[in-house]
Amino acid sequence: MYEIVEIKMDFSDMFTVTPMSQKIDLEAGEVYRGSITVANPASAVKDFEYKVEPAKYSVVGEDYEADFLTESDYTRMADWITVENPTGSLKPNETATINFTIKVPDDVPAGGQYAALMVGSNSSNTGNETVTVNNVYEMASIIYAKVAGETVRSGEVVSNSFPGFATALPITTSVVFKNEGNIHEAAQVSIEVRDAFTNNVIYPRDGENSTIEEIVMPGTTREFVREVDNISPVGIYEIKQKVVYMGQAYAEEHTVVVCPIWFMLLIALLIGVIVGIIVRLVIKHRRRPVAV
Repeated sequence: MYEIVEIKMDFSDMFTVTPMSQKIDLEAGEVYRGSITVANPASAVKDFEYKVEPAKYSVVGEDYEADFLTESDYTRMADWITVENPTGSLKPNETATINFTIKVPDDVPAGGQYAALMVGSNSSNTGNETVTVNNVYEMASIIYAKVAGETVRSGEVVSNSFPGFATALPITTSVVFKNEGNIHEAAQVSIEVRDAFTNNVIYPRDGENSTIEEIVMPGTTREFVREVDNISPVGIYEIKQKVVYMGQAYAEEHTVVVCPIWFMLLIALLIGVIVGIIVRLVIKHRRRPVAV
């Protein structure tokens, strides 16, 4: 007989890890020392018994699904990492600094190396009735390392696409980047939206930052999907998408019409009514007797 277990997904009690990612420079033969911070929130209902382990890090597909198992020349760094205090316990509203060292081999080739520090629960006692999210969830702090030496930078912007017509928000744009080098590259994408009739900027608004920056891993192709939804759901817009990649800047601008289906049906109904009225007037006019 199976026992029904209630899973409580209360993210207010979720532990946090900072930084979520870090970029570092390494040299052959170097011993690098770094740290991350693990925090148990004040809203937590119990102590958090944590464990920290190094893992390989790579990605799968253009949507960059994380892969912590596959071995490659770019994931060797996981074997160089030693976590100094890998386990511990945090009361609610407590934090811990987790120190680690990276011992870089003398013969390591130049280029990118990638690893993750996986933080999860060290407790196997989940109780008889509930399983809390602390017991079933892991977070990763990603380390992007560049080993000094002869590196190769090669890649391109494969596409920068817009919709011409949208029936609902958000407006979705896409940029695809390819990295054929041996180190990771930063790609920046920003969007500006103007009203096509007034030419006024409606996104980003004052104080907003529309630029995002993401990493493109070596030997991969990555798609960036941007969404704009804090604008009027009916309108004609001029959208400019700017891209900066490998020291080159690109810009594409397109006109996008946003018209919901209900609005199109309403317009069609109004046109139908107007046409019907005109037809009736024409018929009535033709039937009117002509004076002799």
